[in-house]
Amino acid sequence: FANMGKAGSKLRPQQIDELVQETKFTSKEIQQWYKTFIKDCPSGLLNKKDGTINFREFMCALSITARGNADEKLDWAFSLYDLDKDGFITKEEMTDIVASIYKMVGSSVELPEDENTPEKRVSKIFSAMDKNEDGRLSREEFREGARHDPSIMKALSLYQGLV
Repeated sequence: FANMGKAGSKLRPQQIDELVQETKFTSKEIQQWYKTFIKDCPSGLLNKKDGTINFREFMCALSITARGNADEKLDWAFSLYDLDKDGFITKEEMTDIVASIYKMVGSSVELPEDENTPEKRVSKIFSAMDKNEDGRLSREEFREGARHDPSIMKALSLYQGLV
């Protein structure tokens, strides 16, 4: 997938087959998404503040967020919060992500008093999820806690069925 996404390049049949296996998209859907991706990202990379995403990474994330089941979405969300990829989410890691989310939504969302700062929201999440009180969330603690938090489950289902 090294050249995948470079302007003027096409997906090879093998690349399409691999994406069909890795995602919940058909060959035709992958090709349609590729055309749009290349049009929007001629370099073949979607630039983010903390790096870039290639077409394969984009399609895998889209597949999970749009068509994945609850466990797949929770595992994907866990990997987003686990910034150092050590298998745990610390308060600091979660605060970094929640602060970014709060910056994006700005004042467009009225937050309850006990969640109106990233630190308050993270404290509330940790008090509900950190069952062994070790100051970090394992994948299982995160999954269990998220299943019992309607706001998290609602956020994870936002894109369900849109693509």
